[in-house]
Amino acid sequence: MSISVTIRVPARLHLGFLDPSGSAARRFGSVGLPLSQPETVVTLSRSGETMVSGPDAERAAAHLTALCRQLDIRAQHRLTIEQSIPRHAGLGSGTQISLAVAAALRTLHRLPLDIDGDATLLARGNRSGIGIASFAEGGVIIDAGRSDSGRPPTVIARLPFPDDWRIILILDHMQSGLHGEDEIEAFRSLPPFPASGTGAICHQVLTGVMPGLIERDLAAFGAAITAIQLLVGAHFAPAQGGMYTSKRVETIAHELAQAGAVGIGQSSWGPTGFAFAQSENAAVEMVTAARKGAAQGIEVRVVQGRNSGAKISSTGLDLVGT
Repeated sequence: MSISVTIRVPARLHLGFLDPSGSAARRFGSVGLPLSQPETVVTLSRSGETMVSGPDAERAAAHLTALCRQLDIRAQHRLTIEQSIPRHAGLGSGTQISLAVAAALRTLHRLPLDIDGDATLLARGNRSGIGIASFAEGGVIIDAGRSDSGRPPTVIARLPFPDDWRIILILDHMQSGLHGEDEIEAFRSLPPFPASGTGAICHQVLTGVMPGLIERDLAAFGAAITAIQLLVGAHFAPAQGGMYTSKRVETIAHELAQAGAVGIGQSSWGPTGFAFAQSENAAVEMVTAARKGAAQGIEVRVVQGRNSGAKISSTGLDLVGT
């Protein structure tokens, strides 16, 4: 029997920075949440020669090469990307595919997982630790921001996302969010975020987001997320052309708000937008109303929050102790 390892990793929403300009002693800080869908799914096995196929193959191949060099693994592999989170959509695709490849390689060769170490090696988590933390575990995650240690941001809180709540995603398949050099330049060019704004965001997290989750109070949670998004969105508006990267997403976001959705905003640089609903039925009704105004290239879907991290399975390999 051939031996293979399959890793399923979740997309994540970035709900906002604690310090958008990263000027504090601990830089940026984040609030975020992994999702039930979309996912990146990779399968790795040994092979006579290294072959990488599927969406994002070039990026995955570069990660595989770097990891094999770091871990002194000289075997050849077949790496198949079966599904991938959309790139440059604000859903954390880069971090998740890098960690998926790392976990698959380590598991196949019976090496212990080192999520933080591999993330550092592959230059992930430079601003937000949500994607790295989402790989490890689920729930609504709050990280404290980057210190001078060089390690990924420390998770300071992780709260379960209520099973009956739903997230409405607004995907724009015709536009990308800022990334690469454009993203770096945006952070350089934006003015410092005021300390009063950072205080306001932290206040919303401590008095709205966290108690809203614990008390299962969607109205309080949603109001806090919206308030954070308004503060963060206004700061990044000069770099992304407004509160939203995609005007088409912004239109649907407003329609969802009118239909009763709460916690409206944009994940990271977008273009993906999001909103929250009390239940599956409520979310479907809101989406039905909002879809009437959807432009070409816009997809509106209902997903769940994820209270677990990456899923590792294998064929022909005993995972006990890995």
